[in-house]
Amino acid sequence: MVMFCSNKNPYLSQDAELAARILLDQGQEHSIETPHGVLHVTLHGARTTRRPAILTFHDVGLDSKSCFSTLFKFEEMQEIVKSFTLIHIDAPGQDEGAATYPTGFRTVIGVGVGAGAYILSKFTLANPDAVEGLVLVNIDTNARGWMDWAAQKLSSVTSSLTEQVLSHLFSQEELSSNTDLVQSHRDRISKSSNLFNIELFWKAYNSRRDMNLDRNSTFKCPVMLVVGDQAPYEDAAVECNSKLDPTTTSFLKMADAGGLPQLTQPAKLTEAFKYFIQGMGYMASSCMTRLSRSRTTSLSSSYSMDGSRSRSRTLSQGSQGGQMPPSPSQTMEVSC
Repeated sequence: MVMFCSNKNPYLSQDAELAARILLDQGQEHSIETPHGVLHVTLHGARTTRRPAILTFHDVGLDSKSCFSTLFKFEEMQEIVKSFTLIHIDAPGQDEGAATYPTGFRTVIGVGVGAGAYILSKFTLANPDAVEGLVLVNIDTNARGWMDWAAQKLSSVTSSLTEQVLSHLFSQEELSSNTDLVQSHRDRISKSSNLFNIELFWKAYNSRRDMNLDRNSTFKCPVMLVVGDQAPYEDAAVECNSKLDPTTTSFLKMADAGGLPQLTQPAKLTEAFKYFIQGMGYMASSCMTRLSRSRTTSLSSSYSMDGSRSRSRTLSQGSQGGQMPPSPSQTMEVSC
């Protein structure tokens, strides 16, 4: 069954339960009618309840394919997730507070970007036993302040919806350079047949509530925060990191990755994700990957863990490779 957890009371949908069963049996894409709109769910990989499913949630202006296809089609990532069930959620747009959890699985590992990271974070706080780990890209756990609200109101008058969303997705440097990635997303969003839902999702995200996180009220599971250097939400991600438990939190700041590191630097993010999964105990032995074996790799170091869920993962510049000693709380920094 599929549970929807909104800012109001959680509820169950019989139609969603039936659709989820079809998905599990056939592994096909389906559209599920919900009070929040049409929810698109896609399942890939092995069906097993012995391991958590990997549940993804995309950002505003993206869908599961445009947000995650580059990352999960990357050869190294495919090797990592082949023994998991991979579940992609495409948001209905009407309610950014809606999150999904397939109860056919005991637990999930959430992978969210931007608005999707916020949604999965809200779900995790409401259902701590259902989530074993979180990978949050470009997370902002704060409500918009008055200055941000005023700037957004002005932007809505002077800029098109497409340009507003692009400024949310990409750094100013990327926008100024008008990279191929920016241009492809500009064309895709502006020509989308679903602009109405994109606008609803965008407005809902801008009206988000503060999560009020602190060291005493935070996630109970391991968390990896990811953000690109100079990305729009770099400061927000740094602030979020300061509020989380340092013994269970890793912070990966990727140089020259732009606003969408999962698209621009899938190799670097895959490497970090591998060690995150290993630290949760789901990769008992991890052979050195093609990335960490290569002397020409742009990762400045590789590291290993013993599988403890209570230890912080660390990757820092300045080492040529090999194992690094554990540290209570440090920041992963990757030079691209």
